Amino acid sequence: MNIVVLSGSPRKGANTDTMVEAFAETAREGGNTVEVVRVASKKIACLGCRYCFAHEGTCVQKDDMADVIEPLKDADMVVFASPIYWFDITAQEKAAIDRLYAFGATGFPFTKTALLLDSHSEGVYDAAIAMYKSTCAYCKWEDQGIVTISGMTERDSMASSPKLEEVRELARKLA
Repeated sequence: MNIVVLSGSPRKGANTDTMVEAFAETAREGGNTVEVVRVASKKIACLGCRYCFAHEGTCVQKDDMADVIEPLKDADMVVFASPIYWFDITAQEKAAIDRLYAFGATGFPFTKTALLLDSHSEGVYDAAIAMYKSTCAYCKWEDQGIVTISGMTERDSMASSPKLEEVRELARKLA
């Protein structure tokens, strides 16, 4: 399976990256190809102009989203990974997801998705999970799983989190 992970963490080398790498390594061990795209390091915005719908998915903007769209064209599965800072995914992740709207004109190349979230506190995932589930239902994506990991109090908390095994289990079941 060809998997693309869209990582919305603006903090390179921190907890979300550790979570994403655990998923990617385990999925690769199972024979999958995995590409991680750090959307938080890219300049991406959506104007909501619907130009993409009239132009076969091509956006009027010439920004970094082209680097995100290209690997998605061959993806069987997309994993959305994000820290939760204020009750939802990061703005950078949301901007990339908003731009997936362009596939509405041509059809989504991928059918399977998963969601990986981490945070400092428990009880902050409802908005992100609701948006993800609604999007899956609307786009007819097959949800492969949702993993939430709280307790990320330090930059390297993920490395010692026992819940990181849930991320690996999700990746193993894809083989």
